[in-house]
Formats: sequence, C-alpha cells, structure tokens
Amino acid sequence: MTAGESQYDYVIVGAGSAGCVLANRLTAGGRNRVLLIEAGGHDRRIWLRIPIGYGKSFYDPRVNWMYQTEPDPGLDGRTGYWPRGKVLGGSSAINAMVFVRGHPSDFDDWAALGNRSWGWTDVLPFFKKLEAYSRGADLWRGDDGPMPVQNVDADLHPLCQAYLQAGEQAGLGRSEDFNGRSMEGVGLYQITTRSGLRMSAASAYLKPAAHRSNLRIETDALADRILFESTRATGVDYICNGVRRTARAGREVIVSAGAIGSPLILQRSGVGPPEVLKSHGIDVIVANAAVGSNLQDHLCIDHVYRTRVPTLNEVLRPLVGQLRAVVTYLLRRRGPLSLSVNQGGGFVRSRPNIGRPNLQLYFSPVSYTRAPPGTRPLMRPDPFPGILLSAQPCRPVSRGYLHVRSSRPEAAPVIVPNSLHAPQDLQDLLDGADLLRKLAATPALSAVIEREIAPGPHVQSRDDMVRDIRARASSVFHPIGTCRMGPDPGSNVVDERLRVHGLASLRVIDASVFPTLTSANTNAPVLMVAEKAAALLHEDAA
Repeated sequence: MTAGESQYDYVIVGAGSAGCVLANRLTAGGRNRVLLIEAGGHDRRIWLRIPIGYGKSFYDPRVNWMYQTEPDPGLDGRTGYWPRGKVLGGSSAINAMVFVRGHPSDFDDWAALGNRSWGWTDVLPFFKKLEAYSRGADLWRGDDGPMPVQNVDADLHPLCQAYLQAGEQAGLGRSEDFNGRSMEGVGLYQITTRSGLRMSAASAYLKPAAHRSNLRIETDALADRILFESTRATGVDYICNGVRRTARAGREVIVSAGAIGSPLILQRSGVGPPEVLKSHGIDVIVANAAVGSNLQDHLCIDHVYRTRVPTLNEVLRPLVGQLRAVVTYLLRRRGPLSLSVNQGGGFVRSRPNIGRPNLQLYFSPVSYTRAPPGTRPLMRPDPFPGILLSAQPCRPVSRGYLHVRSSRPEAAPVIVPNSLHAPQDLQDLLDGADLLRKLAATPALSAVIEREIAPGPHVQSRDDMVRDIRARASSVFHPIGTCRMGPDPGSNVVDERLRVHGLASLRVIDASVFPTLTSANTNAPVLMVAEKAAALLHEDAA
C-alpha cells in the first residue's frame, strides 16, 4: 500500500438512499471495515430537516447536483431540470418524502424478466423490514424498521377530503393504504418523517451507525474511477478536498451513486459503450452498451385551479399566515411546515380493459403559477387560493440514455430522456389530463373550484391537449434503469445478485438497477433494493 491509500473490506461509492442502508447493514456487529464516500457534504442544514424545506434545496448547488437534460424533442425541445441529492442521504434528503412501494405486479415483472428472486413475495419481507409504520404491523406492513413512515391525516388540509370525495364520485374507488392490501383508488400519501422532522436515509440508517469504529464516512469525496486488476475491482480513486486518494477493497466495490451517477462512474472506469469511452480517451475494460441505456422516468402534467375557498396559499404566503405556521411548527412540530405539499393521490386505471393501475394522481392544496424562473417557492405560493391536480403514467414505455461528457469526474453528463417517444406514453398522459378534468367537474371539487387556470378552458381538442402536454409536462424526478438488472450480459449491466456482468468484486446497488420503473415514487423501492442487497452480500461473504 502506497501513501494516500487505505484498505477496507467494502468501499461504497455514494451515501444516498442505498448507500446509507448498506453502510449500516454491512457494519452491524463489527463484521466488516467499510468506507462510504459521498461527493456532497453533511446534512446538518435546517432546511434539510424541516419537511417543507425541500423547496429550499430544489435549486441549492450545495446539496443538489442540479442536472440538465439535453433539449427534448418530445417536450418541444425544452431542457429538463433533474435535481438529485448531493449530500448525505442523497435524494432522500431533498425529495418530497412520499413513501409508496409500487404495485406488486411491478416486482413480478422484474422476476419475469429473469430476475428470479425479485418477485413480490420475495421483496415484501424487505419492505416490511425497513419500515416503522405509524399504524403498526400487519400482513403488509412493518413497524420496527429504521425508516419511519407516517400517516399524517390529522394535519392535512381540509380540501383533501373534498378530493377524496371527488375520486369516489368519479368512480375511482378508495385506497386506505397505498402500501397495504390494495393500492388502487384515491387516498392520502404517507411520508418519511418523525416528530415533524424529515427522516432521510442518512437520518434513519447512517446516523445510528456513524459511531461504529468499522465505518468511515468521507464527505466532499468525488469518485473518479474504479480500479481493476484484470477484471477484478480492487478499489476506487477519488478526490477529497482537492487531494486524490485511493481506497482498496478486499472484498467488493459497491457503486450506489444513483441512476445518473452510477453509470457515469462505470463509464469513466472503462465499463460501457466502447464508442463513447474511446471518444473520451477512456480505455475499455468491458464493452457493454447497456451502461447508461434503458433510462426511464415519470412524466407528469399539472392542472391548476383557482378556488373559491382558502387553500395552503393563504397559510404559507401572507406574513400572518407564515408566522402562525412557524409558531405551530416550533411549538408542536405540526402543521403545514411538517408536511409535503403532495397530500392526496391515487393509482387508477384510465381504461377498463387493463389489469392494473396505469396512472398515478397527485392532489396538492396549493398553487405556484407565478413562481419566478429558477425557484420552487413552497413558502411563496400564488397570492390567490389555488390547487393542483396532477397525473403521470405509472410505467412509461419510452427509453432514454445518458453518458459521460468527458473523462473528468466533475463534468456534467449528457442526459437524453426521449420523453414521449413511445405513443403509448402520450396517450396515457392524454387520458390522465381527461381524468383530471373529470375530477374537477365532480360535485365535491366543482363546489370549491372557481376556474381552471392551466391548461385553461380554451384547450379542448385532442391536438390542443397534445400541444399543452408537450409544452408543460415535466419530470417528477424518478430516473431509473441505467444499470439494468437481468441475466443477459448483452442487454443488462448487473445480474440478479447485482454483480456487474463480466467483472468480479463489483456491484451496483441503487435505482439504476431497476429493470422497469415502479408504478409510484421510487425512494421506497430503492431502500428495499438496498436491504435485499445487504442480505445478498452477507450470503456471498459467508
């Protein structure tokens, strides 16, 4: 070992949702020496703990990678903004905290693609293991895991009840628990908080393990490349506070840098599409065109309504309302500051001849039509009462890709979403937009809605609706699939034990391994993947 080198059993690249889980589980009982490196800094920031503070981190380069996509032809050539966490906890430290596992069939789809141990009955025990559900354990839920999952019904805005009534009036049915017996229907979202504070993966998993002598955490440590001896991963070169360092891994290197970061690290290390690597002067270790391909994401359309009754706009915007909300939060850790603005939701079928929900819904008792560019002012909504109804296809068919822009680790990537490339995705969004108007026209919501602001009553024909979707639809920040799991080395990156095809002692463990996009928000299944992966690592090390 030379100067600047250190030796561990496992080196984990990325302290996001997956990395924090792995650091905790692999060091439990003093079993392994683990180094966890994170490109961002510590999460000791007030707006990372106050739940509604995610609006403050949305454009904060200190905690956010702030990625930009290439101009997207399917979205009128617009450039998309894709925030990703650059801090301990990763995107779980800056997201909207919504906790939904996905539809059971999502995971049966994974198994049907050749990932035999990833069906619903295989993954349910790990979902239960990770959570501490506020209403207790049952056949579907766990209550003694590290991650708190809260029902916050008592603090939600009263208009959520009007939304639930509207869903039933529209024939959508009701789900009492999206993570329980059945997720189909409208309902209320659960969030990852405890005592009014955000619980990121860093809070729930990493903080309890941080004192362990066999765990080292290095922040502001940007991974450059994985080191190999022939085809065996032996360590990681990284840059920490301007100093280049090398960490050696006696057992394995684990890449957990997310759906954007993980394929970029593999590519910089010589694992990826050979034409891309050679164009940037990167020596090819393993040629694999699947690294960075299969990019999937949820695309959402918002409908904005002005209401006749008060919404969160009045609570969050005026000085008096803000002061009342702050006092309530400081004294009781309750009220709107303790919540996400995504309060109601649903999983529904837009057509009767399909076997499972194909649309996810959101109801937010707040609106932001006058937000200045480059902001997400959750504490400065519109100066009039308003609400948002939103819809997104659950399982998009379109596929994009990403790759390195250069061999330098600090260089921004090339991200090509190919949004709406598949006609089915556009049709699902059109169905979603029609459903939003159907909801708005129900007795429960029409009684409180004054008028539709966006897309507006002038947008009626199919062509007009298509133009509106291409002009306004946007990502809800659920990228996955860029290091896809599957048995065929020619079209996938990792096998069902998350080992990189063609290489030894190297795994990828994060959202990038999802073969297909789950039906809902992605943080819960990322935690599950990491819990299951930790069990696989223990098995393989035995």
